[in-house]
Amino acid sequence: MMVVSTYIGIYYNVVICIAFYYFFSSMTHVLPWAYCNNPWNTRDCAGVLDASNLTNGSRPAAPSNNLSQLFNHTLQRTSPSEEYWRLYVLKLSDDIGNFGEVRLPLLGCLGVSWVVVFLCLIRGVKSSGKVVYFTATFPYVVLTILFVRGVTLEGAFTGIMYYVTPQWDKILEAKVWGDAASQIFYSLGCAWGGLITMASYNKFHNNCYRDSVIISITNCATSVYAGFVIFSILGFMANHLGVDVSRVADHGPGLAFVAYPEALTLLPISPLWSLLFFFMLILLGLGTQFCLLETLVTAIVDEVGNEWILQKKTYVTLAVAVAGFLLGIPLTSQAGIYWLLLMDNYAASFSLVVISCIMCVSIMYIYGHRSYFQDIQMMLGFPPPLFFQICWRFVSPAIIFFILVFTVIQYRPITYNHYQYPGWAVAIGFLMALSSVLCIPFYALFQLCRTEGDTLLQRLKNATKPSRDWGPALLEHRTGRYAPTIAPSPEDGFEVQPLHPDKAQIPIVGSNGSSRLQDSRI
Repeated sequence: MMVVSTYIGIYYNVVICIAFYYFFSSMTHVLPWAYCNNPWNTRDCAGVLDASNLTNGSRPAAPSNNLSQLFNHTLQRTSPSEEYWRLYVLKLSDDIGNFGEVRLPLLGCLGVSWVVVFLCLIRGVKSSGKVVYFTATFPYVVLTILFVRGVTLEGAFTGIMYYVTPQWDKILEAKVWGDAASQIFYSLGCAWGGLITMASYNKFHNNCYRDSVIISITNCATSVYAGFVIFSILGFMANHLGVDVSRVADHGPGLAFVAYPEALTLLPISPLWSLLFFFMLILLGLGTQFCLLETLVTAIVDEVGNEWILQKKTYVTLAVAVAGFLLGIPLTSQAGIYWLLLMDNYAASFSLVVISCIMCVSIMYIYGHRSYFQDIQMMLGFPPPLFFQICWRFVSPAIIFFILVFTVIQYRPITYNHYQYPGWAVAIGFLMALSSVLCIPFYALFQLCRTEGDTLLQRLKNATKPSRDWGPALLEHRTGRYAPTIAPSPEDGFEVQPLHPDKAQIPIVGSNGSSRLQDSRI
């Protein structure tokens, strides 16, 4: 989980920095991606704001009597928002190995985003918990404003119907299920380590059952709500162009930085809507980044665990932020978007499914479902409902396993638009994916070698048992099967303390997320 969070933390802040760049670029009377009369535009550029000539003065209009030529040009149209994204913001190179120059505006925005993240986490969860109240709630205000504006536009109903109408032929495609699983893993933070990190700051008897139900329902409802916002405006854009909604809908960075910004240019006072949209993206991204960075810092501090590092946690946070900034610099180069998508598709997709599957199996069948249910009952005061017991033991591992199998069977090499990734780049992607997954068997072998036992079977049995100090950190919580057989006396000098002092004082529950644009909820 630490390795996965490291990968995601590196490239996710680059996405935030691009949102910062678009946010600053929106502070103008006319959005720079609205027209085709800019130095970076090509002859194929055709702006939607002047559909009569498709060019807005960038070159002579097509003859009105040549309908065939006009139709062909419409099909081959390159939008000004796409050229702004590809030729100006990214200055995209022709190959993933051709880094070219570092885009200084993006580098500056990357520095800004890391500084913001560091300042919000400078006091750990004490400061980030307060900031997240804003970053988690204000996007709902922006979503509601955009929703009200979107549904009042002509063609919005067409976009919404395209959104809610199922495409049953897609249900047998493994990629659809893989994307759905990836979306849930991203939005809820499964297998990232963020859930464990934030839960470690909870009170021992916190009702995590209630929290998990509320967060899961809220997360999915937010995703559905955001879909109405997005597709209402995409429907308006499709109606304006006279094409099907599928022609203007996109995915990944193409939706956030090409299709949607282009749709915003059609609205009155478009810079205002653009500012709101990208401000919302920034807040959503920061909420996720807070959880990622806190996961890394907490893991380092807890693993070392001495008094010095507990007092110097701010410096650890600074060191992790500086390292993340330096490692993110290649992603701001002209080939940066290729590497960003490579990391997104391999380093934090396939491995999340594998880690989750192994986690379900190891807890339910190695640690033991009865022990796990007893632990939950000790903390909550009641056992987990039967539905969850069945899901944890049978349903969840089976679903995750089948998603993994079908994803492998129907695997297709990564592409970006019409660019095919070379074999060596795909190999690097698989190495990034395996680098996190292989931690599990490697550490298992390491633990097996250091465990006592005369035979391999004895070592295996001893290695799969909880350690002697396993159980609640505080002595007052050690009840039931964790109750000490002999009460410690003051003369023994025995005192159980939490590994991290803050964790005994701060009741916080958190969940990490994105849609690839979801945010964390605390």
